[in-house]
Amino acid sequence: MRVLALDTTTRAGSVALVEDETVRIERDGDPSRPHAERLPAEILDLLRDAHLTPADVDVFAIASGPGSFTGLRIGIATIQGLAFVNRRRVVAVSALEALAHLGSAALSEGTLVAAWMDAYRRDVFSALYRVGPAPMFAIDRLATVDAPAVDDPAATVQRWTNDFQVVPDVFVGDGAVAYASAIAGRGRVMPPPALAGAIGRIAVERARAGQLLDPAGIQPLYVRRPDAEIERDRRAAKSVEHARREVDR
Repeated sequence: MRVLALDTTTRAGSVALVEDETVRIERDGDPSRPHAERLPAEILDLLRDAHLTPADVDVFAIASGPGSFTGLRIGIATIQGLAFVNRRRVVAVSALEALAHLGSAALSEGTLVAAWMDAYRRDVFSALYRVGPAPMFAIDRLATVDAPAVDDPAATVQRWTNDFQVVPDVFVGDGAVAYASAIAGRGRVMPPPALAGAIGRIAVERARAGQLLDPAGIQPLYVRRPDAEIERDRRAAKSVEHARREVDR
């Protein structure tokens, strides 16, 4: 099975070609240029170097979030377009789950791995997983202990300690690196690896299990509401308050 996988959750992102259990090519993107300028050219360049075209791809895979709202929209639209044109189905993978799979490489069954992505505003996107007996990238490799959320790093650690009485063995991601002080030696900090290869490997396993989507079925995992929505609601509330005051005069 041949999978083309794309990650646009970070400024650089990555793209990969995966064939069955092998990551044939994986490339980081250019963080100095926005995704809108680089896609779909980065994908087509990778396929060209592999002597392939989009029609040779069996399944397209995308990191569904969380991450930059603009990056997610561009990445998802790119994969949807390629899948529609080539009549292929898709797999959407949480970037937090992909991080956790990579972070679990040296962990034994029953241990915990935390995925932390920098959400800016001094927050992290986080999720907590328990490692199962299955091999890397298998569907039942990870069990979710705490679902994707966004919060202050120190508050996240405190919540896990209070609610679950657990301490992760590994914290993986750029959020873990940026806020290592909040972890304070509670677990090993692992820098963020490129994600597209892992997303492709996860997609192979899901595709084999029949867990495929129509391109239109991709749902972004935002976790935090877009700034535009927050601003829209703020303005609406302000207008309602202004109207109420006018009536009360």
